[in-house]
Amino acid sequence: MSILVTGAAGFIGAYTCRALAARGEAVVGLDNYNAYYDPQLKRDRVRALCPDADIRALDLTDRAGLAALFDAVRPTRVVHLAAQAGVRYSLENPHAYVDSNLVGFVNLLELCRHRGVAHLVYASSSSVYGDSATPPFSEDQRIDQPRSLYAATKAANELMAHTYAHLYGLPATGLRFFTVYGPWGRPDMAPLLFARAVLAGRPIEVFNHGRMRRDFTYVDDIVAGVLGALDCAFPADAAAPHRVFNLGNHAPVELERFIAVIEQAAGRPAQKLYRPMQPGDMVETMADTARARAAFGFTPATSIEAGLPRVVHWCRDYFGSLA
Repeated sequence: MSILVTGAAGFIGAYTCRALAARGEAVVGLDNYNAYYDPQLKRDRVRALCPDADIRALDLTDRAGLAALFDAVRPTRVVHLAAQAGVRYSLENPHAYVDSNLVGFVNLLELCRHRGVAHLVYASSSSVYGDSATPPFSEDQRIDQPRSLYAATKAANELMAHTYAHLYGLPATGLRFFTVYGPWGRPDMAPLLFARAVLAGRPIEVFNHGRMRRDFTYVDDIVAGVLGALDCAFPADAAAPHRVFNLGNHAPVELERFIAVIEQAAGRPAQKLYRPMQPGDMVETMADTARARAAFGFTPATSIEAGLPRVVHWCRDYFGSLA
């Protein structure tokens, strides 16, 4: 009755492994420890959050290695969190997104299908809403106008999972994450970028001249949603057992307010360099979480005033006073 977690050394993955193990689940993870950001941070994250986790070094594009892992572990459920992340990086290295997010995902779908996995939960993204959505973003809105290749691959994942549910009856749940943050987070995202820069007295780049709003969601709330979705049964009469849920805070925050909370926690002002909008970015994100709340009681409870100081304090501890 084991659970396989892909991307287990990643930000959400390590917290998910910890939460699953805490409730007594048998967890096996995989991660390729790629160099998109410092692999040492990933290893330190695992040691801090889930030191006893069984995490195998493996890439999703390794079909033979992945098949051997499935045969050895025989997972009954899979939480798929591995992906090439980042909107802006997808403009520079598109092949990494095709390899990991498309080729890797179909490899996983095939093994889930052929090895009788009872439930696949996979990470999608709020970025799938693109230009066509109107806040608050609901799961019923169109996702056919992505602003980046990263977003396009995540939308494609949803279509691929739906197809496998329709053709083969593979139960699959997609989770559209909204700007996840917390200690041990990704160093390429604004919470860590800004916290480290403010602590060190370096300037920060504020895009779209600060006229942006994000639905920042604390990692503990996200992980509660992952486990809730994993445990949530499908209706017995589901023709194609595939569904999608938003996991967000349902409380978008102005970028200037976000920076002000970091300044207060760091005890010093930010040096702001105002920049134009970056290609691929969205001006505002806001999750309609009614569907997840009705299905499994998803109720995020962490404000940025509670969550961001934890990020700043962790940055100070991990990176040093000059972060």
